[in-house]
Amino acid sequence: MKLAQLSRLTIAMGIGGLLMACSPASNDTTETAAQNESSVLVAGAEDRLDIYQSVTIDTDLSHLSDNQREMVGLLIDASKIMDDLFWRQAYTGSQASLLERIEDPDVEHFARINYGPWDRLNSDAPYIQGYGEKPLGANFYPEDMTREEFEAFEDPTKDSLYTLIRRNAEGELYTLPFHEAYATELSAAASLLREAATLAEDERFGNYLEMRADALVTGEYQESDYAWMDVRDNLVDVIIGPIETYEDRLFGYKAAFESYVLIKDTEWSERLAVYAETLPSLQQGLPVPAEYRAETPGSDAQLNAYDVVYYAGHSNAGSKTIAVNLPNDEQVQLEKGTRRSQLKNAMRAKFDGILVPISDVLIVPEQRANITFDAFFANTMFHEVAHGLGIKNTINGSGTVRQALREYASPIEEGKADILGLYMVTQLLEEGILTEGELEDYYVTFLAGIFRSVRFGASSAHGMANMIRFNYFEQEGAFIRNEAGQYAVDMDNMRQAMNGLSELILRLQGDGDYQGVAELFDDMGHVSEQLSSDLARLEAAEIPVDVHFAQGREVLGL
Repeated sequence: MKLAQLSRLTIAMGIGGLLMACSPASNDTTETAAQNESSVLVAGAEDRLDIYQSVTIDTDLSHLSDNQREMVGLLIDASKIMDDLFWRQAYTGSQASLLERIEDPDVEHFARINYGPWDRLNSDAPYIQGYGEKPLGANFYPEDMTREEFEAFEDPTKDSLYTLIRRNAEGELYTLPFHEAYATELSAAASLLREAATLAEDERFGNYLEMRADALVTGEYQESDYAWMDVRDNLVDVIIGPIETYEDRLFGYKAAFESYVLIKDTEWSERLAVYAETLPSLQQGLPVPAEYRAETPGSDAQLNAYDVVYYAGHSNAGSKTIAVNLPNDEQVQLEKGTRRSQLKNAMRAKFDGILVPISDVLIVPEQRANITFDAFFANTMFHEVAHGLGIKNTINGSGTVRQALREYASPIEEGKADILGLYMVTQLLEEGILTEGELEDYYVTFLAGIFRSVRFGASSAHGMANMIRFNYFEQEGAFIRNEAGQYAVDMDNMRQAMNGLSELILRLQGDGDYQGVAELFDDMGHVSEQLSSDLARLEAAEIPVDVHFAQGREVLGL
């Protein structure tokens, strides 16, 4: 198992490329362009085919009732439709045609993980000959559309989360709502959700499923988001629909279809409940002037732990999500808060199979005992909680932070959540609310987590955020690298760097400072030669980059 040198990722070019419009010359993704060579790998790509460790999701469902088990199967069936729709959003060609032309089963497996011919953990570089760069706008926009053309296009729904941009016969742009473009598939998924609703033993969850079904066929999602926030006592849950905007690297406007089918871990969820109540006081203590923390987080926020039993679409593409903070609707967040869902079994798979082996290579021996699952779980959890902190609307009338920062909104938000999550851990430990472990556990595990996530490359919002944080921490002396290439946390400097980066990001978001964020990514969104060399040692140690799940009805015995 080998990981291509991150020096070949052209990180800086990946970030700078976000500012470039797509053109037919550089984005030749039509099937005819690759017809004759689509099964031939790009040189060096064969070394990346096994960067994902296979993990079987065989969660025990014996504690569920017969109705709940049947419902899980129906939710998996609906999720498969989301998976097919995501293929259509991510790849401009035909999924079936691409897979049929690939003879090598290992290459086909890699294509399924990546939902197309581009390597998601290698800055979306093509791994099959005959393909150019992946369009920054995926298949949400015409490949030949320029930024200037989009800006001149007058349509009130052009930046909607739920519309495609297409050309008519005259070459003019027009918007096409998801619920019209994918009407047949979304109607089928809605029917499955309604059938699942008849089996729901929790009335509120049944109501949510009905409303989410309606949302899929109407394109109106906010009311179902409110309904989901009222669901609390259900053992089975599903997150489904067009949700995250990471796939749109052109503007960050368009939501991608995905799904998670979840089984609640009631014991761990009860342990987490107390932390949601701390958000208002933590907001007031943020290390930033008052105007950047004037918003009050919703008081109805929830923290829960789950075993995930099925991933589909965007959530299953490339690196796998281990925690989510939803809904993304800013109005729902301010009025109701969010639900933070920790995917405990997926988290454990990454901790055991990836984070611990990374620590054995890159963390000094005397701090390796500080790498703990409890710290990894908490750092991940508070990352999601921290999405609720800070600011959602700019302080200068530039609209929401998402609107003002456009394609940078997602990576800077991930950076904010990471650093404010560490801030939360620090505050809650000192207040005695968080009682597991000691601060050094969380800081050292956090540093090891940066090495894990930075390997995701420049096409990942999480990977970009980690590059900035690593370089900022290095600049501030938050860690020390010894002659053996092993890293040790400096506790005092780590805390100062945490506060400094927190203030910097919150100011950029609150000001809606698009240029300032662009400069931050240009200055710090890269992997140095030294870090690249250190990460290459993880390749030599054959440590996987991420996991891939064997999942589905058969695996679960349904």
